[in-house]
Amino acid sequence: MQPFTFFHGARLCTFVDTTVKKTKIPYRDPFGYPIWAKRIVIFLFGIIVWYRCNYINKLKIKGGFNLKKLPSKNVLFVSNHQTYFMDAAALILVFCHVKNKIHDRSDKFWPLALPKLNVFFIAAKETMKSGILPRLLALAGSVSIKRTWREAGINVKRNADQKDIKNIKSAIRLGWVITFPQGSTKPFIKGRRGTAHLIKELNPIVVPVVINGFRRAFDKKGLRTKKRGTELNIEFKKPLVFSPEDNNQQIMDKIMDEIEQAPNYKAFRKFNVPNKITQE
Repeated sequence: MQPFTFFHGARLCTFVDTTVKKTKIPYRDPFGYPIWAKRIVIFLFGIIVWYRCNYINKLKIKGGFNLKKLPSKNVLFVSNHQTYFMDAAALILVFCHVKNKIHDRSDKFWPLALPKLNVFFIAAKETMKSGILPRLLALAGSVSIKRTWREAGINVKRNADQKDIKNIKSAIRLGWVITFPQGSTKPFIKGRRGTAHLIKELNPIVVPVVINGFRRAFDKKGLRTKKRGTELNIEFKKPLVFSPEDNNQQIMDKIMDEIEQAPNYKAFRKFNVPNKITQE
């Protein structure tokens, strides 16, 4: 309503509509997961991840300063992959710390009570539906997709589901997204070009991540501890800069080199040799 002036007795008065519009708090995230369930899952499972990363093993973070000035959305983290669940879980733990202005460490548990809710991770649909525990973990922010090259242990060849692509794009536009471009926990295999397609179309900030020690500390799924006292490492590198002339293969080559999965890294076997925590 527009302001208007009127006389009230001998006084000239102006009426101004001061109605305050209430902000509607979303009940679900863009993929249908209840926000309250996401908070509970991040907190409860986060406590377990925090304990496994800081007491059973020791997580060291490098390059946390590269996360300080990142915007709250349109950020894509590209990482190598060592376990099904612990890789993404550890990154979410770190991002909860970053949201609360704690960088280069993950040893506080209270940030899990104030989590970063617009974090999503891309995962295979068959993996996230393989049991009760994965289904619960999906509530933490899974963008579940059908793999185009493999299903139920059998090689397949099919086009990407357009609904999956739409969901990934929505997640990137709304927050921080974790993706593993190799789509497998096997080291040094080629990255999938779908990541390059998304980068060319959406132009997100692309942050390379290198993780190490998770394969040694945990089983393939990341649910069972295999070796205690292992040094875990997460390194965040500077955001990548791409040229408008770069094609999909050139983009993937840059990504694979930065996450240390290019062929030259395989030749030198760039893994930390037995990284048992030294007693201080």
